[in-house]
Amino acid sequence: MSDLDVSLMRGTLDLLILKALSWGPQHGYAVAEWIEQATGSALLVEEGTLYPALHRLERKGWVEAEWGLSENNRRAKFYRLSRTGRAHLQSGTSSWQRFVEAAGHALRATAPQTAWCGGVTGAEPSGSPWGGITWTAPWTRSSRSTSRCGHAS
Repeated sequence: MSDLDVSLMRGTLDLLILKALSWGPQHGYAVAEWIEQATGSALLVEEGTLYPALHRLERKGWVEAEWGLSENNRRAKFYRLSRTGRAHLQSGTSSWQRFVEAAGHALRATAPQTAWCGGVTGAEPSGSPWGGITWTAPWTRSSRSTSRCGHAS
């Protein structure tokens, strides 16, 4: 699996976990059940993936945890969304929706809309969570810009 695949999957899982917790505290099994139900069983999150993700989100301060009793009277760790986690959910959801829209637009393209300048030189480093990929929403572009190849458009 490439670094981009791992980064996309981790970021997506983080947002799904934060969304699952947006309605109130849940134990890990309930989070996994919600993700399965919300995705129509398209995404099944196993324990070996879920709990490391919950612990990572806890270390980032996006979720808080405390021990309690489950509906079966068993001791369970309950996770809840922190204030910073809620803010990240909002901003991350907006970013994710823009990314999906842009990628979907490109994948539906039937022919290049600009001149091809001969190959990709590699991902440029950036602070992007998408592994060096950056994008700009079409409505934020200036009327005249320069492409990667140096051609004015």
